[in-house]
Amino acid sequence: MPELIIATRNFSTDRIIGDGSFGLVYKARLSNGVTVAVKKLSNDAFQGFREFQAEMETLGKNKIRHPNLVRILGYCVSGDDRILIYEFIEKGSLDQWLHDTSLSSSLDENKINIRPLSWETRVKIIKGVAKGLVFLHTLETPIIHRDIKASNVLLDSEFEAHIADFGLARRVNAWHSHVSTQVAGTIGYMPPEYKAGVTAATVKADVYSFGTLMIEVATGKRPNLPTKIETGKEVGLVEWARRMLAEGRHFEMIDKSMPREGLREGEIGEFLRIACLCTSEGSKDRPSMEEVVTMLNFFN
Repeated sequence: MPELIIATRNFSTDRIIGDGSFGLVYKARLSNGVTVAVKKLSNDAFQGFREFQAEMETLGKNKIRHPNLVRILGYCVSGDDRILIYEFIEKGSLDQWLHDTSLSSSLDENKINIRPLSWETRVKIIKGVAKGLVFLHTLETPIIHRDIKASNVLLDSEFEAHIADFGLARRVNAWHSHVSTQVAGTIGYMPPEYKAGVTAATVKADVYSFGTLMIEVATGKRPNLPTKIETGKEVGLVEWARRMLAEGRHFEMIDKSMPREGLREGEIGEFLRIACLCTSEGSKDRPSMEEVVTMLNFFN
């Protein structure tokens, strides 16, 4: 703990680089010269303990490693404090790149020149997230992330995706479900079965969130905000995407800030078709993440 206090300047606000569920994330340089991300969990004893336990049970204890998952390097328990130490991912979150939000840093070394992501880069990121989810879902005891969203996808210097924040993650039994008494996730990314009162966590819930993320990546629209259609009615992002695709208007859906070079209408249509399949109303109608990766191989 004394080293972390020095490295974060006593958890100074100007070291904050993000906020995960139930905690703030700080950039820190350890005494050995390694730059890391330090997550200090909420002082709320119950929430902090639950997230700490979830991260340790999924990433920590089992030494889980995959190129598309953020690596946990260590942890610290001191009194009521629960702290997790991760590898530092250089380019921040996908949310920041899609929506040009503040990289929340007054530190010169954290300043990143955000520019609109190319179509090729967006596809690469989505493929990386898909591969990370396949890995989690096909472990001997599968892991359900339960909070796939743009702010939980971090980008390295090559724009390779790394899934982060396993504070809501759960290991599941052979039937690929986890009995839960409460809904977990983020508004806009949660599957429709949650509204119907189904609280069991399943891999197909992750698939829905992933499909929503695909639509967000292609359109630049936030899933938690309504979108207006011609009648003036406001609908959710997934319903809007489904309507637009059915009318063959997929090219109109693309993020207007994105460079148009190399855009092919057929590719865009296929990308959004896969996204709509992943966000099918019925969980049984959604593909597995393995099937999604196979479909995404359409994009070279």
